[in-house]
Amino acid sequence: MPAYKKDSVLAEAVDAARTALDEIAPADQIGEHLGITADGDRLLTHRFFAHRSGYRGWEWFVTLARAPRSKKVTVCEVGMLPGAEALLAPQWVPWSERIAQDEQKD
Repeated sequence: MPAYKKDSVLAEAVDAARTALDEIAPADQIGEHLGITADGDRLLTHRFFAHRSGYRGWEWFVTLARAPRSKKVTVCEVGMLPGAEALLAPQWVPWSERIAQDEQKD
């Protein structure tokens, strides 16, 4: 995966990212700004701590973009993603494989 340069206009748009999250989550569920990731040329994702019951270790994200030579920031996507410390469900195993594993134990 290529390393992209962090666009300064998008990197400074923390307030725009937080405003986009305000449309999908109560303000008390949106925590501190955790950082940014450059996803492409003039494409950047801001991450925020998620204070949401049942989502320990998860993060809000807002992906922003801008057109070449433009200073206007556009919101591409918002949502939640598991962070490094997130509690996740175990990987799903099909019934046929679970039953085969039980038969091997006998």
